[in-house]
Order: sequence, then structure tokens, then C-alpha cells
Amino acid sequence: MTGHGHKPGQSPSGADDHPLKEAGPGDPADSRRATAPESMGDSAAVRELLLALSVGFTIPAPLPAALAEHDGLDSMIASAKDAGLLLPDGTVVGTAQYALLNGTPVRRIHALQRELVDKVLEEGRSLGDLARDLARSGLQDSRVADELERSADKILEADPRMAADLYAEAVMAGGEELANAARRAQAAAATGDLDAAGRLVDRLLALPEPPELRLGVDVAAAVWAQRGMLSRGADTYKWLGPDRIEGSAPLAAVAMIGSGNAAAAEELLAAQTPAGSPTLLAVALSLTQEGLRRTLGAAPQLALPELIRASDMMNAAGAPIPMPETPAALAALCALHHGEPAVAESVLKAALASGQGGDASRPRLFLLQAWSGMQQDNPDEARLAINEAVKANHWSLAPRDAFLLAALDVGLARRGGEVHELVLAWDRAREAMMHVAVDLYSLLPWGELMITAARLRETRHVSHYIDGAWDLLGRLGNPPFWSVSLHWAAVQAALLSESPAELAPHAAALVRASEHSHLASVLAAGGKAWVSVLAGRFEASDVETAARGLAAVGMPWEGARLAGHAAAHADERRDMVRLLACARDIHPQAAAPMAGISERVEDSLAAGQGPVLAENAGGPEPSGLSAREREVGRLLLEGKTYREIGEAIYISPRTAEHHVARMRRRLGAENRSELLVRLRLALGDGYPPP
Repeated sequence: MTGHGHKPGQSPSGADDHPLKEAGPGDPADSRRATAPESMGDSAAVRELLLALSVGFTIPAPLPAALAEHDGLDSMIASAKDAGLLLPDGTVVGTAQYALLNGTPVRRIHALQRELVDKVLEEGRSLGDLARDLARSGLQDSRVADELERSADKILEADPRMAADLYAEAVMAGGEELANAARRAQAAAATGDLDAAGRLVDRLLALPEPPELRLGVDVAAAVWAQRGMLSRGADTYKWLGPDRIEGSAPLAAVAMIGSGNAAAAEELLAAQTPAGSPTLLAVALSLTQEGLRRTLGAAPQLALPELIRASDMMNAAGAPIPMPETPAALAALCALHHGEPAVAESVLKAALASGQGGDASRPRLFLLQAWSGMQQDNPDEARLAINEAVKANHWSLAPRDAFLLAALDVGLARRGGEVHELVLAWDRAREAMMHVAVDLYSLLPWGELMITAARLRETRHVSHYIDGAWDLLGRLGNPPFWSVSLHWAAVQAALLSESPAELAPHAAALVRASEHSHLASVLAAGGKAWVSVLAGRFEASDVETAARGLAAVGMPWEGARLAGHAAAHADERRDMVRLLACARDIHPQAAAPMAGISERVEDSLAAGQGPVLAENAGGPEPSGLSAREREVGRLLLEGKTYREIGEAIYISPRTAEHHVARMRRRLGAENRSELLVRLRLALGDGYPPP
């Protein structure tokens, strides 16, 4: 070292930027690597070789011209290997590479990198992964940027997350930031990064002559839809206009019909230029808009098959393009509105298996699958699907999906009879609904929230949203295909509110729709049966028919609840047994409790006892309470009212009240507070305070 006339840690020129100064002084091997170039006869040339290899050149070629023409190249390579600076495969040792790159002026490194790009392209090869390394190192070169953009374009649909990274690196390499903004936004939206996608399209659409304008509008509309503001997406397509809409017309129709403007959709489709070749994607989009338009027309029964075929074609196309709503989601929604949740589940499973819509669409497809499970009274399957939705991609749920999830939580809690969980879910739903607007594709969750609001006496919090839903349906001509489910929700809400005046118009609407809709006829019969049961004037056979009809259209929970409530109000013992058996038959998840009720009823009938005695059948437990009284006591400790207790275990509110009075006498409680304390003692640990 000293024989070369410079201090340790300095380059041969005396500067304090020795390229290998990062080597650890305490490590003999590292020390040897750090000093090796200076101990060679041609140390500057060896250093140049190592630097060239560090920036991406390879042995035997390509190499910088100065090195490739050097007579002692083989000797330099051998010396570098002997010094432990170069591995057998031609790779520079990591510590040496780090020191070289950090100790060399940036301009010198970039000059070598540009020469490397020249060499690779002269040989007719693509830069490949080298382009990514060069961009990350800070090199700005249009050829590198172009290579990265081309690579991103190739994988945009198959791997949008990688494409987003490549587009970002292209900008780092000097690519024009807004030239590919539409594709960058598409990649960001496809991964679920709505904020990044929105910022990009905002900047793009503000340009006087935006490049790839139609794609940018498609992305903007898809982002608005996921934010729960579908009408804003429709406005974006209106701004684009019929002269520039081209192949995006079907997507515009989805946004416009969903926001209640079918007339604008028809005008846009009429002005559309003839389509190009009938690719799978083109056919899928065409079938989507045709099926959706049929839901508003005179033959809505043809809509579902058309939308299912659209989903099939989209699965086959494998193109996750930006869309306000996927064909699979539309087909599933139509199946649910048509009373066929099993069909919806089948369509969704196929779409998820094929990756329809990409990562951004997976949460919504899973949540719709959960809705199908809930409607078929499969809460466990619904919760599994919810779990899949929440972890479907890197980003948190979009507002539209978060709202759907909140409504699902409310629906599951309501059907499970968990008052505490229902109140908590309702609070979450109240917040979620503030982030979205009403559209045609969100009527099911709004209907569920309408029913729950009536039960919790919180109708004021949803009334203006429900008014908006009716207004939207009115602008579309009140199509029965979409309005029947909301009318049924309004009937249930009116029943819970004990408001015959509010019930009448919705019941009449269901009757009118019955002429063209089987689902409407079933729901009309169900509503009529409920009214007769609450009035105390019903025929058990009519109620059973209505209950089984509800189960047949994917509403077994609603059917069992109707039959069970009627059983609690039946005057004849045989009617009670019949209706309880019906409730047990169509409500599999409640098979055990319903079986217990039925057995006690049958035992009491054999002993000549009446209905109330039948519910008390079974000897008292050590606590002094019968099995039925313990059941009522648990529900009372959960904070349920007499009415809610009756709905949970299929008895009348008056019978629940009798049970509570009897428990108070047996436990020697003077008042309700004392009863609750003694109940907790009698039932043991694990029961919450009221």
C-alpha cells in the first residue's frame, strides 16, 4: 500500500474516495479485497473492469469498448479473481461492488450504463430485467423507459400489480408522466388502489388533448362506482360523449342504467359506431348491456340467462378491464332479485375461479356470495365468504363494498336474533351508508337496512336514502324486476312498525307485479299471510303455503319465522303442531330447537294439555326453572323484549311474559332488577348483565 505513495483509504490519485474503502479493516479477507487493485501492475484497468461489471456488463461480452479492446483483459480477469474481488461466475463481490458504485461519480456510472444499453440494443436483444435495475439506479434514458412501458403493457391485464411497478419505473427512467397515465391508472385501479388511480385520471382528463382518453374515462367510471358514487361515473361518460364513446358504450350503459338514467343509455347505444370483430370481450360487454336493458323491459325473465352468458364470456376472455360493475356481479344481483340465490352462488363461484375483474373485483364477488349464503339461511358460509372478501387484496374495502359488508353484518345479526350484535352492526352500517349514494345495484342492502331500522325504531336514519331508491326506480319506470325486493322489504318494515297504512301501497304493488313475476306473487302471498296472522284471523294451510313459498324462492328464514309466529297464535292444537313442523322443515339451521318445541307440543297434546302448558313441558332443573324457563331467562338477560323473545323461540309475547312472571315467583324476586340478578345466579357464569 505505502509503496504506491498514497495513504490507506485513498485512491491512487490521492482522493479520499477509495472505491473499496467499505471493506472491514478487521477482516483479513476484506482487507485483501480492498487493497488488491493497488497491488496489481494495472490497477486502474482492473478497477474499470470491476466497475463495468458492477453496472451490468458481463464477461465475456458485452464489455465497454476500452476494455474489450484491451490486450491484457484475460490477465485482468485472472488477477481480479485471484484477489477475491471477482467470483468464478463473473460477478463482482458484493462489498466491492457497493464500494465501487458509491465511490464513482454518478455521471461516470450513467455514461457506462448508457454504453451498456447501446451494446445490448445493437445486439438486437431486449433489456429485460436490466431495464428495471437501470431505472432504479437513477438512469434516465428514453430507451429504458420505452422498454419498461412495453413490458408493462404486455402484463397489464394478467398482472396489474407488476405493471404498476413497471410504469412507475418507466417514469423514473425519464418517461413522460402523463403519456401512459390511463394505463397506469388502470393498473392502480385493478389492484384496488383507488386513490392513486383517481389522482392519475384527474390529471389526465384535465389535459386539453388527453392521450388514451376513452381508457381514462373507463377507469374514472370504475373508480367512481367502487367509491359508491355510480352517477358520477355516468356523468363522466356523458362528458365523453357519443362521438368518442366507441367500444365503451356498454360500460356507459351499465353506469347510466344503474344511476337511473336509462334514456341516456339508449341514446348513447343508438349513436354507437358498429362494433369491430366479435371477440370474447366484445360479446361479453354486448350481452351485459343487453341483459341489463331487458330487466327494465317487458320480458325481464330473459335478462338473467343473458347476463349469465355475459359472465361466462368474460370468464373465457380473461380480461380484467375497468368496469363500473362486472357481468358476474350483475348476473348475481339479478338472480338474487329474481329469487334464485343458488344460481347467484354458482355464477359467483365460476367468476372467482376464473379471476373475473381481477383483484379489485374479488371483494365484491365474495360479498355477493355471502349475501346469497345469508339469503339461503347459511350463515356459516356467509361468514366464510366475508372473511375471503376482507383479505382478497392488499387494500381495504372500497366504500361500495364496505357498505355491502355492513348490511351483511346487520342481516346476519338480525337473522341470528342477537340484539347486542344487531345494535353494534347497525352503528357500523350507519357510518358506512354516509359514504355511498343509492344506485340500482345496491337496493338489496338498502332493503335490509330499512327492515332493521324499523325493528330498532331508527327509521329516520334511512328514510331519505329509501326515498332516493324509490325516486331512482321511478325514473326507470318502476321495473318490477328491481322493485319487488324493495317492496317486500317495505312490507316487512311496516309489519315491524305495526303500520298498516305504510304496508298497504307496497302490498298492492306486489299484487300488481304478480301478473308478470312469480317472485312477486310469492311475496304478495307472504305479506298477506303475515297480516292475517297479526290480525289473529288466519288459516293454517294458507300460512303454510305462504311459508313454503318463501322458502322455495330462497327465503327459508323468512318462511320459518312466519310459520313459527303463526304457530304461537294458533287456536287449534293441530294447527300449532302443523305450523311448527313446517317451520322446522324449511329452516334447517333451527332444526334442533324446532325439534325440541315440536316434541314438547306433541307430548303435551298426548297428555291433554294446552299450548301454554306444552311450552312448559319438562321437569324443573336444580335451579328450580324448567328448560323452557331457562331458555327465556337467557334471552331476557341478553336484553330482549317479550316480542323479541317470542320471535326467537316461536312463542307469543304474552306467553313470554307469563314465563317471566312465573320465574319471578319461583325465584322470589320482588322486582325486575332483582329477577335479573337471581337469574344470573340461577343460570351460572357466562350470561351478560341486561
